Amino acid sequence: MADIDLQAVHNTLVAVAFEAGRMILAANPNKISTDTKLNAVDIVTETDQAVERMVLARLRAAQPTFAFVGEESYQPGVTRVTDAPTFIVDPIDGTTNFVHGFPNACISLGVAVGRVPVVGVVYNPFQDLLFTGVKGGGAWMQRNASLEVGKGQGERVRLPLAGTPAPALGGLSSALVSIEWGSQREGENFEVKARTFRKLAAAKEGGGGMIGGMRSLGSAALNLCACAAGQLDMYWEGGCYAWDVAAGWCILTEAGGRMVSGNPGEWETTVDSRVYLAVRGASSGQEELVKEFWDIIGDGRMDYKH
Repeated sequence: MADIDLQAVHNTLVAVAFEAGRMILAANPNKISTDTKLNAVDIVTETDQAVERMVLARLRAAQPTFAFVGEESYQPGVTRVTDAPTFIVDPIDGTTNFVHGFPNACISLGVAVGRVPVVGVVYNPFQDLLFTGVKGGGAWMQRNASLEVGKGQGERVRLPLAGTPAPALGGLSSALVSIEWGSQREGENFEVKARTFRKLAAAKEGGGGMIGGMRSLGSAALNLCACAAGQLDMYWEGGCYAWDVAAGWCILTEAGGRMVSGNPGEWETTVDSRVYLAVRGASSGQEELVKEFWDIIGDGRMDYKH
């Protein structure tokens, strides 16, 4: 990795993200063609596909030796994230939000080397909100990011927003945690999620976590970025893919956060494990909160195929 200029790669990804953002904003969700993958809630649009084609062309021209893993070109059982430098791309993360005109969707552009995310760019064009991270260079957030300097462009703010050292984490009863139902709505994975959601919300007197609050942003990348910013304390997910989390993973860890498995007891996980638990940066309390969350899951385990 020493011979890869990660900052230059980051700069290319930011330029590509802005171009993708313009394409996304130009699309009218009420007039574009949509299709489904797994089921009715697993949606793909012609805009997803057009954005990925543009991104692939731009990134291949910039870094022809890098591998490419994208959501719309993914082949089940064939496409893998290897140790090679790899672009990992979701052209529109939050497609259901996008087709409803709900302004919480983004492009997620990650780079992994040795299967470890080292560059992340997440851009929500509806809010003109940019999150970035480079291994060893920190994580940043910028509002009005596409505007010109001196003409409304926001300041680049280092993450977490509260500064470092970030505030300590308490228990679940004071935590704001993001969760997602995902597209798989039957079977044991779904049952683990449903049982865990109920137990998280239940009163402690009934064996629950009495969690401070649960949110669903509808985008794995934006969930991870909110966690990196310190706007969320944790994010639990099962069923998403490497392209959903690679960019946000880098941003989270550069902000002092940590990614572990969404299954209890597994402190190490991989970018393509499909089961994740993120916790924000904190001066203390990360491991304690993770263990408390895992205790809520109990014996449950999620297992998703590739």
